[in-house]
Amino acid sequence: MKIFSGLLMFTTIFFTSCQKQMKQENLPKLYSEQYRPQIHFSPPKNWMNDPNGMFFLDGEYHLFYQHYPDSNVWGPMHWGHAVSNDLVHWRNLPIALFPDSLGLIFSGSCVVDVNNTSGLGTKEQPPVVAIFTQHLMEGEKAGRHDFQTQGIAYSIDKGATWNMYDGNPVIKNSGKHDFRDPKVMWHEPSKQWVMILAVKDHVELYGSPDLKQWELMSDFGINYGNHKGVWECPDLFMMKDDGGKNQWVMLVSINPGGPQGGSATQYFIGDFDGKKFTPQDSITRWVDYGADNYAGVTWSNIPEKDGRRIFLGWMSNWQYAQIVPTEQWRSALTIPRILSLTNIENNLVLASNPVTELLTLKGEESSFQFTVDENFTDNGPIDLPSTPIQMNFNIELSTGSTFKIEFSNETGDRLLIGLDSTNQFYIDRTQTGLIDFSKDFASVHYAKRLSTKNKIDINLLMDASSIELFADNGTLVMTDLIFPKTPLNHFKMVATKGNLKADLKIYTLKSIWK
Repeated sequence: MKIFSGLLMFTTIFFTSCQKQMKQENLPKLYSEQYRPQIHFSPPKNWMNDPNGMFFLDGEYHLFYQHYPDSNVWGPMHWGHAVSNDLVHWRNLPIALFPDSLGLIFSGSCVVDVNNTSGLGTKEQPPVVAIFTQHLMEGEKAGRHDFQTQGIAYSIDKGATWNMYDGNPVIKNSGKHDFRDPKVMWHEPSKQWVMILAVKDHVELYGSPDLKQWELMSDFGINYGNHKGVWECPDLFMMKDDGGKNQWVMLVSINPGGPQGGSATQYFIGDFDGKKFTPQDSITRWVDYGADNYAGVTWSNIPEKDGRRIFLGWMSNWQYAQIVPTEQWRSALTIPRILSLTNIENNLVLASNPVTELLTLKGEESSFQFTVDENFTDNGPIDLPSTPIQMNFNIELSTGSTFKIEFSNETGDRLLIGLDSTNQFYIDRTQTGLIDFSKDFASVHYAKRLSTKNKIDINLLMDASSIELFADNGTLVMTDLIFPKTPLNHFKMVATKGNLKADLKIYTLKSIWK
């Protein structure tokens, strides 16, 4: 134990020193490498995966994330830390949580304990409490099944520094091999903290008066949802649908088993009575039908006057996350998204759209109008400004029409986005440049529209190495990574069947790192 403690102290001092040096680096230079996202958060260096512990306090959005500061592949997990005043521009802070004698710091959440129920702060200085999984590698290697437990840490300076709770673990493990990723909320009707925890192929719900003593209340999911992989990173929250009715939404990520074969996030809509979640049906629904949105959760402590439910996901896929063609860093996060519940042709669905703060990045605007039919496709190509860009389409189709949007460059790379004859959107990244680093990467991804209307709105966000598609007012979303050899700087729109009219606005977007 003494050897481990000494090593931990050295590690803490070493990484703190490195972080101080990092502050002195030229961030625009650091964030100018090929494929480095310009409107998405990515770590200054090395590995990142799941977003963790997101909370809002005193004008700042806090973001933590799974981080290995020693390499650009997965390793002993820490919590990296960044803050923002606007969900767009981020300031990197020193590492928040380090591995200790109970294990690595896996995914979890943070809450602002405004009433000091935990007794870890005061009424004048309420604590922020982080709840996370501690993963003991020695236990896993020894073949045990109790190597994951739940611990807490607390901050009395609004998240700047953290103290490990002496009484960890607050939830021990009775022998469940996958037992992780706690997401905690305050449930006002029952006057308690509620934790949702992923347990292999389902979730468990716990209650606590003080964040330190937890009681198992119920479980959910053994007979619901997708079970082709391990359940991870759950979330549970209430929101109003577009008719003003309260609904409960549960998010659960799964790997593998997503609609594109790898990592993805499913959701359920139902009711929660303070102990048990009851779904409205047994349908499996997906937050995002692309390949690269995983482990997404929502911010806590958003002010009631704001009222938004804001979501953020890891923009990668475990099929190839550790071998994508980047060197100084690996992985980015999606654009923060506003979640909403809306009825579309008698189906209540979870919609997501970019946060409105993204508008602050808009630069020059260009407008175009197209009238295209299958016999006349020479409407371009149109030169595109350098990424990042936003493209807003309003399309009117004749009945039965199909189309594709083609992006290209001088090196022969092509990205295709379109609507086929079965009313499915698709993203084809089989010719997008660097694709041979994984057998799973070069693929075509499909997503069925819920709407059958001939009018379609599409919002596309294109960054240096990603494309995010929001269609039909965000009721269909697809997020995919791409690695073109040079930027995709040409665009044209083609009617593959029938005809269409389209209005298009293209906006340049300013880098968040300059």
